[in-house]
Formats: sequence, structure tokens, C-alpha cells
Amino acid sequence: MSDTAIRAGLTIDSKLAEFLETEVLTPLGRDVDAFWNGFADLLATFAPRNRQLLAKRELLQIEIDSWHRQRRGQRGGQPHNQAEYQHFLEDIGYLVPEPGDFTIGTQNVDPEIATMAGPQLVVPILNARFLLNAANARWGSLYDGFYGTDALPEAPEAEQAGYCPVRGAAVIAAGREFLDESIPLKSGSWADLTDLSDDAGCFVPISDNDQYVGQTARGRLFKNNGLHIEIVFDAEHPIGSSDPLNIADIVLESALTAIADCEDSVAAVDAEDKLLAYTNWLGVIRGDLEESFQKGGRTLTRKLTANKDYTAPDGSAQSLSGRSLMFVRNVGHLMTNPAIILPDGSEIPEGIMDAVFTSAISTFDVEGKAEYGNSAHGSIYIVKPKMHGPEECGFTNDLFNAVEDLLGLKRHTIKVGVMDEERRTSANLGACIRAVKDRIVFINTGFLDRTGDEIHTAMQVGPMVRKAEMKNSDWLKAYEARNVGIGLRHGLSGKAQIGKGMWAAPDLMGQMMREKIGHLNAGANTAWVPSPTAATLHALHYHQKDVFEVQKGLGDVPGLEPLLTIPLADSVNWSEEEVREELDNNAQGLLGYVVRWIDAGVGCSKVPDINDVGLMEDRATLRISSQHMANWLLHGVCTQDQVMDSLKRMAAKVDAQNAGDPTYESMEGNWDGVAFTAACDLVFNGIEQPSGYTEPLLHQWRLVKKAS
Repeated sequence: MSDTAIRAGLTIDSKLAEFLETEVLTPLGRDVDAFWNGFADLLATFAPRNRQLLAKRELLQIEIDSWHRQRRGQRGGQPHNQAEYQHFLEDIGYLVPEPGDFTIGTQNVDPEIATMAGPQLVVPILNARFLLNAANARWGSLYDGFYGTDALPEAPEAEQAGYCPVRGAAVIAAGREFLDESIPLKSGSWADLTDLSDDAGCFVPISDNDQYVGQTARGRLFKNNGLHIEIVFDAEHPIGSSDPLNIADIVLESALTAIADCEDSVAAVDAEDKLLAYTNWLGVIRGDLEESFQKGGRTLTRKLTANKDYTAPDGSAQSLSGRSLMFVRNVGHLMTNPAIILPDGSEIPEGIMDAVFTSAISTFDVEGKAEYGNSAHGSIYIVKPKMHGPEECGFTNDLFNAVEDLLGLKRHTIKVGVMDEERRTSANLGACIRAVKDRIVFINTGFLDRTGDEIHTAMQVGPMVRKAEMKNSDWLKAYEARNVGIGLRHGLSGKAQIGKGMWAAPDLMGQMMREKIGHLNAGANTAWVPSPTAATLHALHYHQKDVFEVQKGLGDVPGLEPLLTIPLADSVNWSEEEVREELDNNAQGLLGYVVRWIDAGVGCSKVPDINDVGLMEDRATLRISSQHMANWLLHGVCTQDQVMDSLKRMAAKVDAQNAGDPTYESMEGNWDGVAFTAACDLVFNGIEQPSGYTEPLLHQWRLVKKAS
């Protein structure tokens, strides 16, 4: 920090201190000195506890590594004994006793989380334009979603620039099919309807008049499976003018919730980055965030969308939110940040800073000082990632208690979403939920981080299967089923979200439409999507399935044995070509992400994979790739020379994939460059990284890059 301020013994970046005092605390009517003194006291209590929890992670890993080395698989010692392994994990405290029967007691949860089912967006908080897109993704055009993607494989390709009537006709026909399925008529099909008159008051002859919600400024509003559908009528519109009913569009309630992410999808390493994150969050909460940009030679300004007003059948004026209900994802317990230096000279635990700063900003909403409002029930929604087991969840609960006291908020105003993405959490999920039972609103699986932790935890036992085979492993199936089953067992249905992970390919909407309904069939009442368009298309699944009914028919929860079955390779007789193929796949994905993170500070973007398919990548992708390569190196499946050969060849491929970016710095030949060096460190020093996380090395090398 070049310019600092001292507050209650804390050394704080001066711009960050000024922001909090003038933009947050003073408008909220808080005593600034009292806040800093209270914050310093909070840190004196929780920073040491944070360090103790991290030390326990390391101690457990040391014990697990030692146990595996002494019994190293069929390739060098005793075979792995599953029952013995589970008893060992119990003995060292990695596994804790099941908590018994209990039901969560969370109160004041908004319906978008508790009683509605629909898509969820995750968006990097540092990009204001993307953040606004996500917040405004509550409503989306079905026509645009169909026309602009491959979601309708039978629709002909556009034959001309601009609007293609042939393709448009296929889109309109698909829209009519959706209406037939979601808002059926008393008789016949929407495709044959030519007259909207009806004597039941809703002006459309639908089978169930309770589905009619009211009249908007643009059309009529309906409801199915808890989600709203707006049919837009406009005889002057290019589409509506040629439609028998003058339907210009079908607008769906899409992303019910969205997560503004301070964690895996951003590259935030210092006070400058954190100030941008908090400034953008303040703009969303206060309602005045704007972003201008150039498009088609014009300057466009994006703002938050106003509410959708309508007139109910009884004539009363009503309103629906025009925006997604917003969570904010804080960082986990691991990282520190130089934005604030504690009295002992150490950096502040970033997760504690996030908890205090994002909650203080969200207090504008709690106290009714925001233009639109986020939570109608006065709650603050924080997603907490990368917690290892119930003790760390209990720490978060205590921290949130202290933050509420610091800010003068009622107990359990701050709600928590628990990311079930670490092995010790998924193995003790019931106890983790129990630790936050009066504030939990969300559990969600994360395949990539969970796989990275799976590999790192069992790093010493032997070589892992190839990365693609992980998706068919016993532990993954048990993990996904247990997340839903344990959540239901403890009363999350109707009170909280039970979520599933990201669809990573934003250009493959047709495939998403075929596959992602599996998340609903598994009992998830929300699932992650990579874009507002994907949210609108995924919303169709929630019209097809009543997830809350699905949850009632799910079977037993899988036990611990399949969850703790390590995905070891049955043999390591892979050919040299197969080994090179696996290394190339890992190296290309790793380099494609790292070069943007380090050189451009981009934490999440559509990165071409080895087959040039654009995938939304974040740090979780990087964790699994680097840990998998480190595992194969450790167990002699490949050599350091083979890994370096793949890294250098894939650097050339990534350079070619970024050839159209004038700001891109090539890696090929620049083997001492910051980005390529960082990528090598992630692999060759992967075993030493805490829990296999990539953040320490990424932050280190990003700071080097920023300094240069």
C-alpha cells in the first residue's frame, strides 16, 4: 500500500478506509470510531481462530499423507483397505459423529430461495457490466434465447443477415409449444388460437384461470410451477405485426437468484481490487450502479431494471421484482490480503474482511435505504466457499454473529450459503448444516473443487484415474446424491436452496437443454448457468418439472463408503500417447486460464479448451488440472520432462487461440515470463499447496505482474 491510514491500530489502505467511512458508515448513521474499534476487537478474536483452523487442515493432511505412504496401494505395499481407512479418519477427527435428527430453523428467507425453484447465475463482482447483466437476468426473452442459440436443433439456420423469417417461424412455433405445455388452453393449441376473448376475466381461454396473474403494460402475466410468464402483445412490433395474436415475445422469469462473486471468478489480490469489488456491490445494493460501453458504434449505458408492475384480476396494483435476488460470495478462510495490516504486522484474513465489508454495505438494504431493495425480508445473503468440516462452519456462524453485533443487526440477519465442495465438508455435511442451522439458506455441490480436494487429500495413495473418468466414479455419484438427501433430511426443502453446479459451455445450449434437466430430476431446486440467456433456457426445465414434488420421491441417502472410495486407477498401463493426451488436456486448460488471470487480471471468462470449445473457467478448473498433473508426476506415471513438453506445446496452442487479442502477451519462447512461470509452479509445486488450492501462487504472481 502506497498510502495508508491508521484506525484502531489497523493499517488500512487510505482509499479503502475513506470508502467505508464516507460511502457506507456515515450514510448508515454509524459512529465511525466505534466501528473501527469494534472491528479491531473482532479481528483480535477471529484472526487467531482463523489461523488455528488452517493449521488443523495442515495437520490432518500430514497425518493422512503419512498413513497412505505407509500403505501405498498395490504398486508398492499393502492394498488400500476401505474399512481401515474410514476408522483412521474417525480416529484423527477428520470424520465426526452424525449429529442426529434436527431441522434447520432459518427464518425470514425470501421466496426466491425458499419456495421457488429456478436458475442461478454466478458473476464476477469486478466486472460492473456483467454484474448488471446478472442482476437484470430475472426476466429474459424466450424468443431471443431460441433464435440466438442452438437450443432448437431442428430450427433452420438463418439464411440472411438481420432477422430471418424462416428461423423466426421455428422459434415462434417452439414458443407456442411451450405455452401449450405450461399454460394449456381449455381446448386446442395456442398455435391455432386466433381470438383472445374469454368470459373468465383473464382474456385468454386457459384451462386453469388461477394461472392468470394480471395485466402488465406490455401484455398478460401468467404463472406455472411458481414461475411467471409474460406474453407480450404488440401489433406494431416486427414480430407481433405478423403474428395472428400479435404476440411479439414470450418473457420468462429466469434467474431467480444471482451470486456476485468475490472468490473463484475474480482476480482480486490487493486493496485496489477489493475496493472495486466493494464499490460494485454497493452500487447493486444501493441501486445506482451504472456502466457505459461501446457497441455498434454507439455508447450504451446499463442500469438496474425497474420492477415489473401489473394489475391483478381484482383490479389492485401489484409489482414483481425486475431483478434477481442477490447473494454475495465471500472468499474462504485461506487467503489474506494486504489491504489491511493487523497490529502484529500480518495481513487481514480476507474472508473476515469480506464478511464485515459486504455486510455493512448490505445494511443499506436491511434498513430500507436502497432504491429498489434486494431482500423483502431484510436478510443479507452470503455464500461461504471452501470450508473444511463443521468446525469451520461453526467459525463462520460465530463470525457472522460478531458482524451482526458490530453493525447493530438482529441475530441471523446474515444468512449463509454453504458450498459443499471440500471432502471433509461432504463427508460431514449433516454436522456442517447443524453448525449453521439457524442461518443456512443454501447448499451446493462443486464438482471441480471437490475433485481437486479429492486428489489432494489422497495424493499419496497412488495415481488417480484420468480426469474424464472422474465423472463416473463412485465418490462423485455418492457426493451428488448425499448433498440433496442430507439437505432434505434436515428440512431444507421449502426453506433453502439445494443446488447443483455450473453448465460450463455457454455456446452449447442444445446440449444443456438435453442434459441439465438431470439436476431437477436429482432434486435440486436451483442450478448454476453461465449467462442470462442460459438462465432463460434453463427456466424451461422448471416449467417441465415441479422440483418440490420430485424431492418427495427421492430414495435413501448413500452412505460414507462410496463417498470415501478413492478414484485410484486400476492399472497404470497407459500408452505414451494416452499419457501425453492427458497431460496436453490438463496443460492447455491450465495455461489458457492462468495467462488471463496473471496478465489481464481476468478471473473468469470463456476460455477455449483443447478442442476449441469455449468453456467458462475459474480457479476450480485450475485446481483439478494442476493437482491431477502433480499426482501423476508423484507416482511416476509421467516425468517432469514430459510435463514440461506438454506445457510448452500447449503454450503455443493457447497463444494461437488468443491471436486476435491485441493486448495478449505470447508465452511461447518467453519461458521466464510471469504467466508461464506461474503455470509451472502450480504443477511442480502442486503437492505443497494448501489443500491443493491455486490462490497462493496466483496471488503471488499476479502481484509481481501488477508491480511490473
